[in-house]
Amino acid sequence: MMQSFDTEHNPSAVESGDAAVKSVDVDDDGREKRTGTFMTASAHIITAVIGSGVLSLAWAIAQLGWVAGTVILVTFAVINYYTSTMLADCYRSPDTGRRNYIYMDVVRTYLGGRKVQLCGLAQYGSLVGVTIGYSITASKSLVAIGKANCYHDKGHGAKCSVSNYPFIAAFGMVQLILCQIPNFHKLSFLSIIASVMSFSYASIGTGLAIAAVASGKVGKTGVTGTVVGVDVSASDKVWRSFQAAGDIAFSYAYSIVLVEIQDTLRSSPPENKVMKKASLAGVSTTTVFYLLCGCIGYAAFGNQAPGDFLTDFGFYEPYWLIDFANACIALHLIAAYQVFAQPIFQFVENKCNKKWPESKLITREHSVNIPLLGECRVSFFRLVWRTAYVILTTIVAMIFPFFNAILGFIGAVSFWPLTVYFPVEMHIAQKKVKKYTLKWMGLKLLVSVCLIVSLLAATGSIVGLISSVKAYKPFHNLD
Repeated sequence: MMQSFDTEHNPSAVESGDAAVKSVDVDDDGREKRTGTFMTASAHIITAVIGSGVLSLAWAIAQLGWVAGTVILVTFAVINYYTSTMLADCYRSPDTGRRNYIYMDVVRTYLGGRKVQLCGLAQYGSLVGVTIGYSITASKSLVAIGKANCYHDKGHGAKCSVSNYPFIAAFGMVQLILCQIPNFHKLSFLSIIASVMSFSYASIGTGLAIAAVASGKVGKTGVTGTVVGVDVSASDKVWRSFQAAGDIAFSYAYSIVLVEIQDTLRSSPPENKVMKKASLAGVSTTTVFYLLCGCIGYAAFGNQAPGDFLTDFGFYEPYWLIDFANACIALHLIAAYQVFAQPIFQFVENKCNKKWPESKLITREHSVNIPLLGECRVSFFRLVWRTAYVILTTIVAMIFPFFNAILGFIGAVSFWPLTVYFPVEMHIAQKKVKKYTLKWMGLKLLVSVCLIVSLLAATGSIVGLISSVKAYKPFHNLD
């Protein structure tokens, strides 16, 4: 049975002659009642923050050493939490209490001008990059499963080559289905699954590293990390240190989806208070896992720590556990793709709804009863546009397998404005912090230091990108 109805300006509000549809519970802004809680917000944050990059933190600490590595890791955890609380306080407009649904709305309310466009460019450019990067990263994990089985059968020195292209295509096919989830509010179940998966593979990686340390077969570590002239050249030491500092800084950044996550929360208790608690829980949890994976991983592998000790085969056995961990990574990235893609979908669809409010093609939705899933709302425009987006990101992932190097640069460029500059500037405007006071100077110092880190990380990413492009072979298997 199919029922059609229009969604007009507000895609979440349902209008129809059917009394049952009219009685849909709505919030104070006329949108569908928000049901998000501390638990769902925490799950969204953990899904956005803990990625497979947690397994590369051993490499990052190897470049920086015990002291600088751990200090930088904890410092950026504190910075990200601090600025996230500022951003959470800006969700509602100061005078009217009106909700700001997306990051650009928040910047428009507090700062205005060209900064709104700069925010949109940084946010949506980063979101698009992340979705492409996740397609590649998920395929690497699936390739690692095939290689682990091959190494187990033929020996660790065997030539095991597995094509990543079928896996990128398979990842895209799964996203074609998931991308039809109407909005961010419906992603809670995916984020909870993703959080469990991230804890699983991070725990497995940490457990394997602990076993390696206990066996006594560990690499050489040091206070300053890799040694010039022994492990790396002087120039490599500099560039890798910049890149490692950037990797750690960006590994906490979830500001690009913070406002969208906060917009899923119930209005009582106040959204900003719940969001702050969720941010504290999310950042604290990820910091514990980061310290465990990074420090214990470095202790196990020393200065020769691989970029990812599961997909780069820091461990070969037990192969079935490696397979399970990589499967967990792939499942986590399947859900994480949606967390980062949904803001893009919503932005485009809301823009189209505003520009063509009379178009039935864009505004009309159909209610379809699907076995096991119940009643679902299907939009032809959403079906076509989201399918096209997934296909495009999948094709780009296939053509540019070195895109993760580009993603490092995108992360470096977007980290400073989205995670530090805009939250700090909006906090100054909101709280009317006077110029040249101690607090004002402290906030400006924070912005300046993070800008330097971003610039250095961007430089290191460019050097790494040049190396990747030189070694680039179109449609070549990942060996």
